[in-house]
This record gives sequence, C-alpha cells and structure tokens, in this order.
Amino acid sequence: MIRTPHHRAGMGRFPLLGLLASVVLPLTAQAQDAAPRPRVHLIPVTGVVEMGLAPFVERGVREAVDMGASAVILDMDTPGGRVDSAERIVQALADSPIPVYTLVNRHAYSAGAMIAMATQTIFMRPGAVMGAATPVDGSGKKASEKMVSAMRSQMRALAEVRGLDPAVAEAMVDEDVAIDGLVEEGKLLTLTAEEAVSIGYAESAEDLNGLLMQLGLSGAEVVDVQVNWAERVVRFLSHPIVAPFLLSLGFLGLIAEIKTPGLGLAGLAGIISLGLFFGSHLLIGLAGLEDLLIVGAGLVFLLVEGFVIPGFGVFGVVGIAAVFGGLFMTQLPGLPTQADFARAGAVITTSLILVVVTAWAILRHLPNSGRLSRTGVFLKAATDKEHGFTSASVRADLLGAKGRAITDLRPAGVGVFGDERVDVVSESEWIEAGSSVEIIASEGYRHVVRVVAED
Repeated sequence: MIRTPHHRAGMGRFPLLGLLASVVLPLTAQAQDAAPRPRVHLIPVTGVVEMGLAPFVERGVREAVDMGASAVILDMDTPGGRVDSAERIVQALADSPIPVYTLVNRHAYSAGAMIAMATQTIFMRPGAVMGAATPVDGSGKKASEKMVSAMRSQMRALAEVRGLDPAVAEAMVDEDVAIDGLVEEGKLLTLTAEEAVSIGYAESAEDLNGLLMQLGLSGAEVVDVQVNWAERVVRFLSHPIVAPFLLSLGFLGLIAEIKTPGLGLAGLAGIISLGLFFGSHLLIGLAGLEDLLIVGAGLVFLLVEGFVIPGFGVFGVVGIAAVFGGLFMTQLPGLPTQADFARAGAVITTSLILVVVTAWAILRHLPNSGRLSRTGVFLKAATDKEHGFTSASVRADLLGAKGRAITDLRPAGVGVFGDERVDVVSESEWIEAGSSVEIIASEGYRHVVRVVAED
C-alpha cells in the first residue's frame, strides 16, 4: 500500500482513532455473528381433534409468545373431530400476536380444515389433502341443518379474513355448493395440494425445512412442543372410557360412606373420584360452574331425603334428576351435536350399570367372607323353624360358679364370678348388691342365681 503524505499525516495526527477502529470493528462483526437465531415453535395437531387438544394448542401458542418466537407452525395430520374444540383453537390462533402457519403433512379433514383456515398461510406437502368439513352425528350421517349452517358460516368467515374465495370454503362443508372446475353439486369439496395451490388456498412445501426457507426463517431454532404430564392426565381422565369408572367409584364410595359412621376410605375414594371427573372436565372446558351447582343441589336434596324426611318422595326424585341432569350437562359442549348427546348418555348409562353390578356383587359375595364373619360384621349362624334361634352359646362351665352380685337383682342385674362379669337373674327373690350368689342354671343368655351363705 502506497501511503501519501496526507495519509501519513492523518495517521500520525489521530493514532488513537485507528487503534479504536481496529478493535471495535471485529467486535461488532463477532456480535452480529453471535446474534440469537430466530425461534419457531412446532405444535403437532395429529390424531382426532378432541377436547384435550384445545388447551394443548393454547399453551403452545402462549409459550411461543412468551419466549419471543418468530412464528408458530402447526404440524397437521388429522381426520377431524370435535367442532367445539376446533372453534376454541381457532380463537386462540386469531388472538396470537405472532404469525401462525399450517403445514399439512397428510390430511386436514373436517375440524382440521377449519383450524388450518384460521392460520396465516397453509402449506401443503405433495400428496396432502384438505376439506370434507361437513359436521356429522354419532352415526356418521350429516348433522342437522343448524350445525351445517353454523359450520358453513364459520368457514366462510375464515376465508374472507384471509382474502380467499369463500365459496370454496363453503363447498368443503355443504355438498349443495358447486364450483366450476372443482366440485359438482351433491359432492363435498376436498382439495389436493396441487388444487389448493392453483386456486391460492395454499402454498406448496416439500417439508419443514422448505417451509422455513420460504418464510425467510432458514436456520431457525425449531422447538417441538410436546404434551406435558398434566395434559396427558387430564385427557386420560376425561376419556369416554375412563369417565364412567370415575363416576361409578364416586357414587359407590358415597353410598358406602352414608351407610357407615364418620369419614372412611370409601368416602374419601368417592370424593377423590368425583373430584377427578369434574376437575378434568372443567379444565378441558366441558363442565362449568352451573353444572357443579346443579349436581351439588341434587346431592343436598338426596341427603335431606335420606336423613330428614322419611321414605322416598319429591326430594328424592328431584335430587336424582338434578344429579344425573348435571352430570349429563357436564359432558356437553356449548353447541352440542347429536353425537355429543349420544356420548354423554353412554357415559351416564355405563356408570349406572357399573354401580348396579358392583353393588349386586358386593351384596352377594360379602356375606360369605370368612374374615367379615370372624370380625362380627356378618353373622354366619342360620336358624330354621325346627330349631329356633340361639342368641348365645350355653355356658356349662358357669353352672355352680359362686360369686357376688355387684348390682341389685330386681330380678336381673350383674354379678362377678372370678374375673368375669356376667348378666344374671335371681331365681325368685330380690337380691341386694354385695350378696353372695351361685349360678344354678345356664340357659344361653340367661344365668339364674340364688343367694348362698358366704364361705
């Protein structure tokens, strides 16, 4: 490098500036290299869309916002499921301050299509499909026009927000909507990846890395959001197979507790079981405070019927109706379908069957328990009209025993014979306390005594 006199003079005049530049510029470059990578949170939306999925997605979006993520991506492969759960997820996505995208890996049917439509952009892998969003009942048939209309309006609104053709969204819900070149009247619309891209409903993406590259987030840190233990427990307890067992254990425990004094293990188990049932349904958004109040009022009516008013009357009928009505409502969403009513009825019916069968088994087999017989809970002695009933065994060993009356015998009282207190009755006369007596007859529970001279 040729240094001019002016350059040499400048360097000589400001040597500190050159030194400072040589130190600051490398540090600035290192700081830029050490800048944190963008963060993307990947939330799986796989399997059936059930009530437990909504709190999971809500948590995933909330954590992404709190951790300063650049975007959220829904990794989707679902056959659909509950519309109420999908609506709750749609609301969470709409409220997200950071962009949310969907990567349709394989399928986005029914409720999955609704969720995908709520995101900023839908990316579909080759071979993926999306649509067939008409609501169905428990038997798989098309739901009522009321439900279809609500779903159609929801899908249309989501399309309008994204600036897409709303007729395409409606055709996914209602087979009466026909679109030239896509679907004819009488058939539901299900878009392939190529079709969705051609009409602007989605963009093509080979995989997650390709999607990140298209978003300008290549090299971003991908955080896989996983279901935590608490969500697994709640989803397990609210499962339609587990819920009837919790209800059955709860009712059996309370019934057993009513029959026994104090708070025992049966009552504690019943309270815990009912608490798990109601708690899980509260957390996933099915049960509300009004449902708990109705069930609580029903239990109060039943307690009044059992302990205050004898017999079975109005309080008992109202109590039973309130308890089962509240339990039925606990399992229904805000806009229930016929499938929801069928599912709730199945849970209640299964619980009743389990309670009746278990109670019958207990009443049938417990009296034959040797342990309970030895402890005196159940009496094994049997009587018939030929032999009569013997309330106590004959104490032949007491015959002729001498002791002292410790109470007045008028004619019955108590005497002490050796170290044993025995209920006795005088032969005829009045015997004062402290008198010496002798047992002259032992007839089961009846021990006859007479006064004898002291030795």
